[in-house]
Amino acid sequence: MDKKSKKCPHAFYERGSWYHRTKILQEDYSVKYGKTGGFSSDVEAEKDYEKHIKEFNQSLGSRLTTQGADISLKDYLIYWYQSIFSERIVSTTEYLSAYVLYTFLLPSIDNDVKLRTISSEYLDEVLKKASRYCESAGNKSRELLYIAFKDALSERMINDNPVPNTKKYPRKKPKIYVLNKDQIRTFLAAAKQRNWFLEIILALYLGLRKGEIRGLKFNDFNFEERTVHIQRQLAMEMKLQSGGIEVEKYQLVERDPKTEKSNWFLRVPTIVMVELEKRKQRVLTQKIQMGDRYQDNDYVCCQKNGLPHGPHSLNKEIRVICENNSLPHITVHGLRHTYATLLMKNNINQKAVAVSMGHAKSIITVDIYTDMQAIIEDCEEEIQEFIKDVHPYDSADVQMLKEMFQEEVDLQEEKESIEEENGGIKKYDYSDVEEMDDIDEWYLGEGQ
Repeated sequence: MDKKSKKCPHAFYERGSWYHRTKILQEDYSVKYGKTGGFSSDVEAEKDYEKHIKEFNQSLGSRLTTQGADISLKDYLIYWYQSIFSERIVSTTEYLSAYVLYTFLLPSIDNDVKLRTISSEYLDEVLKKASRYCESAGNKSRELLYIAFKDALSERMINDNPVPNTKKYPRKKPKIYVLNKDQIRTFLAAAKQRNWFLEIILALYLGLRKGEIRGLKFNDFNFEERTVHIQRQLAMEMKLQSGGIEVEKYQLVERDPKTEKSNWFLRVPTIVMVELEKRKQRVLTQKIQMGDRYQDNDYVCCQKNGLPHGPHSLNKEIRVICENNSLPHITVHGLRHTYATLLMKNNINQKAVAVSMGHAKSIITVDIYTDMQAIIEDCEEEIQEFIKDVHPYDSADVQMLKEMFQEEVDLQEEKESIEEENGGIKKYDYSDVEEMDDIDEWYLGEGQ
């Protein structure tokens, strides 16, 4: 991973010096990216970047002033995407947006049509062509055009935004599967025999996102307070080739949480703290075995050498568990969905569920909950009952729970309770919550 400066956002360190990215405007309004280095400090690199970007913007402004109203729609979209939009989005969104632009939209637009002449009728024809590529192409293309024309309007390059008057294309909602209680028991019992059990219960018992799980470090946990600080996510950053969708470089980077609300403290169930302690001891053993080859970044979810696992490793592990145990295929996202559905089934207000999962919007009101701590406590109480009902406790768990938290668990009682429930054929599925579609976009929109 490249070393990035925390105080200078555009500076990064590699091969013995500090660098920053460069941008060169091409004749077709595309942007050629590069980098320049040799700076002795991140501050020096950042200062040079600011000078460089000022010169770039002046050059761009001069071109736009000269060409003005004669700029074509294609040239504007390329310029807008590379010089404006890509600067304010993360790389995964950048890749999707580049795919929409270069695969769906640009091939559907005439070469000589001018930006200032665009009407909603013309865009309807463009979107009609774009929508033929795949089921979601129409919706995604319209979304991207709306943002592009909104920016053109703010720059006074057009007099109004024609996109709102175009035909709407439905958003394809992904089908997210959850498991019923018996299936969860089977799934957890199998998962406990493998290496990803802690990551799985972090998603199921705390509702964490995949990137948040992968970004957790041991010092994020407070064993005395039994809390975890969600303050980062680990994500794959893609560098795209200029003017296309080919990926030039992949790298793992630490980012801030997905939303501002995600940067907060959560109460951690005792059994999760037990599994965390087991992981801590395993990692300590690996450090000793690897010696100088171990790269210590304090990650909870890591390989034997301390480096993070790949972005798809956890979902791959879950798929193997499901296939080996004849269970419906689910993902980390599905485990997070199960957490949310469980809370809603047990009368936790849907807005509180969204807040407990670190959703972006301020959708909680004082007439429902007076403070965040009340939300955490209510959610934790319901989850704790669920854990007692489905968790595959063993004798080591019982001993560690007693030593660490003075918590008593009767294995025989748990076994008899499960057998009694199964004998009565008491099975239920959490997936029939009607409100789930209403709040799906609030906290389940990250798609991973």
